[in-house]
Amino acid sequence: MNRAVTSPRVHEPFGRYSIAVESNGMLFMSGQGPFDKDKRLVGDTIDSQAKQTLDNVKFILEDNGYSLADVVKVTVYLEDIGLWAAFNEVYASYFTTEPLPARTVVGCSLNGMLVELDCIVVKSTGM
Repeated sequence: MNRAVTSPRVHEPFGRYSIAVESNGMLFMSGQGPFDKDKRLVGDTIDSQAKQTLDNVKFILEDNGYSLADVVKVTVYLEDIGLWAAFNEVYASYFTTEPLPARTVVGCSLNGMLVELDCIVVKSTGM
C-alpha cells in the first residue's frame, strides 16, 4: 500500500503531487529545493541553497522514521555544473555514513534555484 508522507518542517507541495510516497519500506522523495516552510527561496549562493535543500530532505526523512543513512540513491540537479565542487562541500557534511548513496548529477535550468534534488530511501535493517 502506498502512503503520501509530509513534514511539519517543510513547505506544502507547489502543485498537485506528494512530497514523498512510502511504499513497502521504501520512500520515494519528490524534488526538494531551497525553500523554507513559507515557500520562500532561501539564499542566493550554492552553499545556502544546498543547506536549505538538504535540511528539507533531512526533515522529511526524520519526520517519517528514516534518516540520511537510509538514502540509497540521490539525483542532484544544478543550475550550473560549475557549482559541483561547492555543492559537494555541503553535501559531504550531510552524507557521512558508509555506504554513501549512489548519485547522479545533472546540469539544467532550474528557474531561479541553484539546486534541487530527489532521492530513494530504503529503511535500514541494521545489517
